[in-house]
Amino acid sequence: MDSIEAKIGYRFANPDLLSEALTHPSLASERQRSLPDNQRLEYLGDSVIQLVLTEALFHRYPEDGEGRLTKLRSRLVSREALCLFAKRLELGSHLFLGKGELASGGRNRPSNLSDAFESLTGAVYIDGGLEAAQGFLFRNFGALIDEILSLPEEMNPKGELQECLQAIAPASPTYRIVAQEGPDHFKSFIAEVHWEGMTLGQGSGNSKKEAEFQAASQALREQRWAEKETGEEPVKNSEQL
Repeated sequence: MDSIEAKIGYRFANPDLLSEALTHPSLASERQRSLPDNQRLEYLGDSVIQLVLTEALFHRYPEDGEGRLTKLRSRLVSREALCLFAKRLELGSHLFLGKGELASGGRNRPSNLSDAFESLTGAVYIDGGLEAAQGFLFRNFGALIDEILSLPEEMNPKGELQECLQAIAPASPTYRIVAQEGPDHFKSFIAEVHWEGMTLGQGSGNSKKEAEFQAASQALREQRWAEKETGEEPVKNSEQL
């Protein structure tokens, strides 16, 4: 446990909280006995992250309204962002997983990484309070948060995708939720976007809307509909390489 504490710059007064934060539910399921896992801390950590980042954005952008602040926060709490935070800490290498989950690539699974990051934040909060949680987030990820916030804002990928496709054929793209996982209080969804018999993109998110948003974003990046027009794979521009 010393290595992860050194990475995050925080030493737990109660080490059991850290163990719980890093324990995936598959371990208890596999051993068929009750073990504390990270689901409860994940639930708490989600709210702590939301609170800390909401307050930070509120003070950082005093002229912005609720709509833009909500969009900015969504960037920071998306599964993709939480996975980036987890990977910065190499959190996957510290997880306690059941053998089946480990064998199926659980250390790198986005849902496991984002859940573990939320659980770790919740554990820091319980152990040291709100100030400790704030310090943990900004000490380790302040530069990455700045980087995410500085990225160009995407306008409306679903609308943009529809415009692109309807310039080729009248049919509109359709979205399908192909999978969902996680506890009831924090479901994650995987969506696909289809058009003219083709799967154009896939995306994941903590709501169906976010998953569809990410699927449309991938479709715009990869432009697979060009294969239908030319019979060849689309050539990506320099920004996509």
